Amino acid sequence: MAEVCRVRRMKLGSQGLEVSAQGLGCMALSARYGAPKPETDAITLLHHAIHSGVTFFDTSDMYGPETNELLLGKALKDGVREKVELATKFGFFIVDQRIKEVIGDPEYVRAACEASLKRLDVACIDLYYQHRVDTRVPIEITMGELKKLVEEGKVKYIGLSEASASTIRRAHAVHPITAVQIEWSLWSRDAEEDIIPTCRELGIGIVAYSPLGRGFLASGPKLVENMDNDDFRKTLPRFQQENLDHNKILFERVSAMSEKKGCSPAQLALAWVHHQGDDVCPIPGTTKIENLNQNIGALSVKLTLEEMSALESLAQPESVKGERYMATVSTFKNSDTPPLSAWNAA
Repeated sequence: MAEVCRVRRMKLGSQGLEVSAQGLGCMALSARYGAPKPETDAITLLHHAIHSGVTFFDTSDMYGPETNELLLGKALKDGVREKVELATKFGFFIVDQRIKEVIGDPEYVRAACEASLKRLDVACIDLYYQHRVDTRVPIEITMGELKKLVEEGKVKYIGLSEASASTIRRAHAVHPITAVQIEWSLWSRDAEEDIIPTCRELGIGIVAYSPLGRGFLASGPKLVENMDNDDFRKTLPRFQQENLDHNKILFERVSAMSEKKGCSPAQLALAWVHHQGDDVCPIPGTTKIENLNQNIGALSVKLTLEEMSALESLAQPESVKGERYMATVSTFKNSDTPPLSAWNAA
């Protein structure tokens, strides 16, 4: 195994935000991947992350819903808050535990921010993302309200998640975008075509969520065998049996390469993301301290150009069967919004 090292710092975007070079996706502590982690255990893990140098925490008002923000609010008491770069998100309107719609109008943006501030028990959110784009509301309208929240000191930096290149450009023209969060890993590379180049052109940081393929690149097909019945990954196309038999080949090849490298498959997959550039911050999630330590160890895995090329030759579009999400879920592929003129004319 690669040795555990203290996490270095990095500039995320060009607006002044500094974070740990690897963050922590906090969703699984409360939701979506089976039963929530006991609160005391979750707080212990969060504090261990901070002690290890992982200080960039990612949450959302939809995780739980709401319970993940409440958890972080409890964990970040007593002088801990100042050690952390806290990111949360808004946009999903949830009724009875189900997503009803994505909302981006100004009233909702403000109400969502105020509610997150209260649950997190903080005066200011370091990085506030629009979790998904409301395709009915011009992005300029949503950004206008986010800009006001920055001016009022309730938000420091603004981000977008799962936004198209055109949406990013339009948003950035209203107020600088600090970071764009996108699924990016050896089995999710479609953002490389337009979104990543657009972010780099505009000086926007890139936050890679699910850099371990929602755990598949760490455990392979056996991950599915050990999932709880209410684990939402069971609904995703890539985890269906008709696709797993194909997708396991990628995992087996990554595993073989990691064995030669002297690290775990998860560390190799994470190292590949880290080697994409100094503007990229992956945020792997975990509920176990041993996995957190292993993820930190990925920072000490050094890949040559030949090894990067070999990994990328394994991770071609045809290497993975199944879409990232069900067809009903909004992603950057359908995130364009109406022109501002249409809103003004209404």
